[in-house]
Amino acid sequence: MSIRDQAALLAPVERDLRLDVFRGIGLWMIFLDHIPHDVVAWLTLRNYGFSDAAEFFVFISGYLVGWIYGPIIAGGWFLAALKRLWRRTAEMYVAHIMLFLLFTAQIARTARRFDNPMYEHEFNVFNFLAHPDELIGQAILLKYKPVNLDVLPLYITLIFASPFIVWCLVRLPNLTLAGSVVLYVLSRWFDWNVASYPPGTTWYFNPFCWQLMFVFAAWCGIGQIEKISQWVWSRAAMILAAAWLVFAFIIVMTWHIPALEAMIPKWMIKAIYPIDKTDLDMLRFTHFLALAIWVTHFLPRHWKALHTSWLRPIILCGQHSLPIFCLGVFLSFSAHWILTQYTKGVWEQLAVSFLGIIIMIVVAWLLDRAERVPNLFVKVSEVEEPQTAAVEIVPAATAAAPARR
Repeated sequence: MSIRDQAALLAPVERDLRLDVFRGIGLWMIFLDHIPHDVVAWLTLRNYGFSDAAEFFVFISGYLVGWIYGPIIAGGWFLAALKRLWRRTAEMYVAHIMLFLLFTAQIARTARRFDNPMYEHEFNVFNFLAHPDELIGQAILLKYKPVNLDVLPLYITLIFASPFIVWCLVRLPNLTLAGSVVLYVLSRWFDWNVASYPPGTTWYFNPFCWQLMFVFAAWCGIGQIEKISQWVWSRAAMILAAAWLVFAFIIVMTWHIPALEAMIPKWMIKAIYPIDKTDLDMLRFTHFLALAIWVTHFLPRHWKALHTSWLRPIILCGQHSLPIFCLGVFLSFSAHWILTQYTKGVWEQLAVSFLGIIIMIVVAWLLDRAERVPNLFVKVSEVEEPQTAAVEIVPAATAAAPARR
């Protein structure tokens, strides 16, 4: 393979703005869901179906890994893919540790300032403040996590393993997916999970189960979904998906309307409950797939609205998902603190919710503008034939467009 062909494999790919839209919406939903008893949180997915923003992020991450790195690994550039993905893993790990320290400090300061120990217990930081010498080590090992910080360790684990997952998918896609299903079944049957802190607890997002969503998404990303597209988007499949979405909506409504709950047969209640998030219950997994079938049917990749100004704020948040997620954690606690210490009125809930989203949009816009500021010079390798490639200094403005995140 020539250097020109190799460079083509490593070149940036065209962004699918739909993924940025859904990541942006997911970030807003996570922020709202983390504010207890917030009326605006009724706009989020979890109030109308079995799945929520967690499935959004894991699926999108897996799909992007398969789509971007599948061709690279297939072209013999496994180490290049491993380097990029492990660098991303390191970035996420550092972000998690910094978020842990700052978030814990925010909660501790608020608890002392207002003499309210409820925050320390509610967000699981009481033990850390009592024994910081021990729990710092547990936090570094990803065993100890305050409330709302559970999802990043899952992403770190999946992205760390993703080079090997994609390597297997490129060579034996269906067998790899089958192996993922087997691991999911065994982990649920034998209660496999990663130990957490304090002793006797486990991760809130079981990576042995949630890997199924990630691997399936990567399987789709490398192009396997196209081979069965005539069945996935067939009339029968879409009717079945719609029926499943309606069923999930009815069940979720019984959680809020007691009269509806009385109408559900007891045998059905025993069959579907508990709908476990930790181990990725099949009801959640299939609900997300049903939703994805209909969303991709109505929103094609080149949907014109993706380039309009009214979707731009959502897209910007989705394109800077890691820093905006970290910011959302701080904002959700700040909103909770305001509503707890002062008032829980509806107008106040609306104000803190929409103000938090506006802050997220502004920060995403600033991050986007910062990325657009050109470096004066960068080093790039000229694409030439072997033994003649050279390295020169060129203006950054001539570099390729940013790769998909």
